[in-house]
Amino acid sequence: MKKLLAGTALFAISSASFAVAPGGPGCGWGNLLMEGKAGMGPHFLATTTNGTSGNATFGMTSGTNGCDTSGTLTYGGKSLIGAIMDEFSEDVAVGEGEALTAVAVSLEVAKADRDHFNEVMHDNFETLFPSADVTAEHVHNALISLMKSDARLQQYVS
Repeated sequence: MKKLLAGTALFAISSASFAVAPGGPGCGWGNLLMEGKAGMGPHFLATTTNGTSGNATFGMTSGTNGCDTSGTLTYGGKSLIGAIMDEFSEDVAVGEGEALTAVAVSLEVAKADRDHFNEVMHDNFETLFPSADVTAEHVHNALISLMKSDARLQQYVS
């Protein structure tokens, strides 16, 4: 169980690196130093430079260093459900399992409510997985809708 939670946390942290950077795509000294370069090395160095010196944070608050906070942040990575779709569907079908727990944890469902979360997901398997070619986006949206309509789980979604 600890390995699953650690893996989930590592996945979430590493996936965040694919988001459009706070402050804009050209924000910080690292981006200035690596301007025009592509690949893992330059991206890693730019991110490390920005993260260790705090210059991107300064740039966002002062409007300098190529930073602009007027844009909308985006995320281009996979959702947790998309990354573990097969395991999640199997766990929902039986009403328990590590993938179901990982999704509950990622949604910050309290331990006291996880059995109820599992039961609601299991009872609504057909809503979550209406066909074999269902998308992760559909599953996610259906899951959120189910939680919003449940008096006990609605506190975990807005």
